[in-house]
Amino acid sequence: MDDLWWRDADADYIRRRADRYPGATNIEPEWTLDAAADPWRIVRDPDPKSRSGAIRIIGYSPTAGFVITVIATGGAHAGVTAWKSSGADLRDYEGQGRS
Repeated sequence: MDDLWWRDADADYIRRRADRYPGATNIEPEWTLDAAADPWRIVRDPDPKSRSGAIRIIGYSPTAGFVITVIATGGAHAGVTAWKSSGADLRDYEGQGRS
């Protein structure tokens, strides 16, 4: 997923997650590029939780040191939001059984 990119407003939005969600991790857009380039990433296209045809990317960012879930528009792959993965996304990523 080499074509993920962020609009300035959306990049600022993920950089300030903790302002909206106490205890959340702020996300740097560069970390999401790591996650999108992860060879073991999971891509759900379309994201089953999306009503607009967005895609969900779940991948590891070595720069951040954790797995990140990214939501991007379906066609242009513009980032919409991202967060530190947890719950089902993290379990799915960790349970892939890669060697």
